[in-house]
Amino acid sequence: MHMPDVSRRAFAGSALAAAGLAALPVRAAPSGAPLAKMTGDAVPITSAERLQRVAKAQALMRERGLGAILIEPGASLDYFTGVQWRRSERLTAALLPASGEPVIVTPYFEEPSVRESLSIPAEVRTWNEHDNPFEVVAGALRDRKVADRAVGVEETVRYFAVDGLGKALGGVRIENAAPVVRACRMVKSAAEIALMQKASDVTLAAYRHTWPGIEKGMTPADISKMMNAATVQLGGSPEFALVLLGEASAYPHGSGKPQQVREGEVVLMDCGCTVHGYQSDISRTFVFGTPSDEQRKMWTQVRQGQEIAFRAARIGAAAGSVDDAVRAQYQSWGYGPGYRLPGLSHRTGHGIGLEGHEPVNFVHGETTALKPGMCFSNEPGLYAPGKFGIRLEDCIYMTTEGPRWFSTPPPSIDRPLG
Repeated sequence: MHMPDVSRRAFAGSALAAAGLAALPVRAAPSGAPLAKMTGDAVPITSAERLQRVAKAQALMRERGLGAILIEPGASLDYFTGVQWRRSERLTAALLPASGEPVIVTPYFEEPSVRESLSIPAEVRTWNEHDNPFEVVAGALRDRKVADRAVGVEETVRYFAVDGLGKALGGVRIENAAPVVRACRMVKSAAEIALMQKASDVTLAAYRHTWPGIEKGMTPADISKMMNAATVQLGGSPEFALVLLGEASAYPHGSGKPQQVREGEVVLMDCGCTVHGYQSDISRTFVFGTPSDEQRKMWTQVRQGQEIAFRAARIGAAAGSVDDAVRAQYQSWGYGPGYRLPGLSHRTGHGIGLEGHEPVNFVHGETTALKPGMCFSNEPGLYAPGKFGIRLEDCIYMTTEGPRWFSTPPPSIDRPLG
């Protein structure tokens, strides 16, 4: 489960979850020796692959009658152009025309910086502080002979950009470009899956280093600091390290109340990193000490829930059917119904790639058919307010034969890391 960027980072270092630490045969403290970097062989996305993405988007644009797509800084801009930039009140954007070379529009004084990460051939058009940047965009559309066609905007583009573009183009129709952008980004290439696999490997190795060092009295911040330090040594870029202790584990994104590791209480960790921009998202729950029968039962049920979701994720199946399969079983065990607690109060999983949360989701009512290359989290947690929660999360990717795990789920609460 990946929290939205601001709130997740604010909570980073807020929790871990339950599975019998004391029951493990070995729980030695981590050694002081530096960890070996695991990402030296990770291959970043090439310019050639990004050009293939642009070509696919252009073909989809032509099918839909779009003249171009406007994309602001963020994951989609990186996906198509390699440009890694931030959003501000000054417009920087890519214009992908239905044919021909893309255009990058940016302030004059930002051009050298923006060019540093641009990894495909593209024209760069600049504007000065007194200029209207949307007139620059409109001029690029006219020069490419597509100013009379509908223009798509990537679904996260801000209103000021949509409004400014509409005024600069007059009566041209502006529509949501999600059907084009999602069709490209939802289906991952072998190179993308390899980077996500590497990120997952790093996160799992960081868990294995961190877990033995958890001690009674530690706070979420103590544990997340260890996890992030291990992730850096292993070659990943920490993205989040959510730690939930005791009752806080009953609330999926935690609690602001003070927390400490206590004997017999749940530790729920939800952590991830990036490797060349691609994300991992893995949750582990265990108990510091000996699990109670109630903790052990719920942990086992969540693990069974993961398997139910895995079996339901079949090529051609509606994404929402995966969530439905899990909830049906949980309800038969007395949880719910639906999102009611105790039970599963969030969706079974989310899309993942360049972003921790991206379309589409394993959620009731989602009709998108599963295809090879799609990637999802599998995290059917169970939560009992006032007591504790259990979340196990491992991501999967779809193949022609069905789903495959990025990380292997743990076998039992007594072996929370395998």
